[in-house]
Amino acid sequence: MTEERNRPAEPGGDGAANLERSIGQAVVLLHAGDREEARNRLLRLWERAAENGAPVHRCTIAHYLADTQDDPACELAWDLRALSAADEAAGERPRARGADRPLSGFRPSLHLNLAADYEKLGLRGAASAELRRARAASQALAGAEGDAGPYAAGVRSAIDRLARRLADGGGQPP
Repeated sequence: MTEERNRPAEPGGDGAANLERSIGQAVVLLHAGDREEARNRLLRLWERAAENGAPVHRCTIAHYLADTQDDPACELAWDLRALSAADEAAGERPRARGADRPLSGFRPSLHLNLAADYEKLGLRGAASAELRRARAASQALAGAEGDAGPYAAGVRSAIDRLARRLADGGGQPP
């Protein structure tokens, strides 16, 4: 492969499609275990998208940047940015994976991530509050025939696991 092929696609030229391709390449690196390179690429993409980028792109970049963080406080900051961008997006639809769901369909997962961040920071009250938001938002994930699908099932399962962890730590489950 040439050096050109190994380089992430640059935003510009093709606009959103090019940016989405670059995000996807960084996510592949993250899932392959190269957190540092994924973080570096996502940070460069964030610099380009932060001010004028579409909310769906900012949400996606921030969400994955959170997963690259070693410090739970930094992870929380990126997850808060992702939720803020999702709030801004309102009815915008992502064109990548999950395009059949409005971006608001990611809200349960975003709140779940925040709950996990707060738990890591020892902020059980905040974790419980976000977990309640995640559970409430997950009700909107059911399909037209009541079939929630694998995404919704996975989110609900993760909500239940975190609720058990918080309950095991003392006090009432959220």
